[in-house]
Order: sequence, then C-alpha cells, then structure tokens
Amino acid sequence: MRTERRTLAIAVGLLAVIAPGKLISYSERLAFETPDAGRLRLWTIPITRLEGAAFVWLLGRRRGPPAGVERALAAVGFVLALAPRTVVELALAVAYENADDLEVKGWVVPVTRLLGACYVAVGLFSRPAGGPTDTAVEDRRERR
Repeated sequence: MRTERRTLAIAVGLLAVIAPGKLISYSERLAFETPDAGRLRLWTIPITRLEGAAFVWLLGRRRGPPAGVERALAAVGFVLALAPRTVVELALAVAYENADDLEVKGWVVPVTRLLGACYVAVGLFSRPAGGPTDTAVEDRRERR
C-alpha cells in the first residue's frame, strides 16, 4: 500500500512537470466558485513545473529526503495550520493577477489547516521504514 501511494504521488508530480496547465485547471475547478475567472501570472506555470520536479526528486530518492527537509516540512505545516486563510490569500496573490476577484470554496481553508497538521506530523514523527533508530546510530558510534 505504501508503494502504491508513493507511486501515485510521483505520478501527480510528473503531471505537474509535463502538463501543469491541466493540473492547475483541474485544481481551479475543485477550489474556486468561479474557476474560469482567474488570470495566472507569468511565473505560475514554470513554478508549478519546478514544484513537480522537486516533488518527484524528493519522493524518488532511495536514501530518503535530504537532511533538514522534515524540519522544513514541519515549519511550513505550522504556518498552514495556524494561519490557513492568510496562506491561501498569499498563495492566490502570488499565482494570480486578479486574486481579489477569486472566491475559494468553503472547504479550502479548513483543508489547508488539516494539510498543515499533516505536514507537522510527517515532519516531526516520520521515520524511514527499516531505517536506523537513534539507538542503532548511537551503537555504531560507540563501536568506533
């Protein structure tokens, strides 16, 4: 099951790289009351591609994420969880020329808060499956 979810997440990242416009259009239909009203800024599609590439790279690494990614994820999660409306408004302003004209559906802000809580949990409590525990690392250090 874990491998299937990872494969699905990598597929979404690849979609962002290959067809960012389609992914953005689908997301707009889900999240906006008037999905055709948004005017994307020039950098939105290239940034979506970059995000997708980073996502695929992070998920595709055999050694797991680079050091510090979990802490960064937790920090972003705290911001999302504590100020979801502000984050949504800022994200809209960065991505759209007419952010003030866009109305998000009622579920967007609560789901942003929930996503933030998930990021915090993953960032603080995740351990790679089969990876060394703190005890195993300490044992190796003592043997040297």
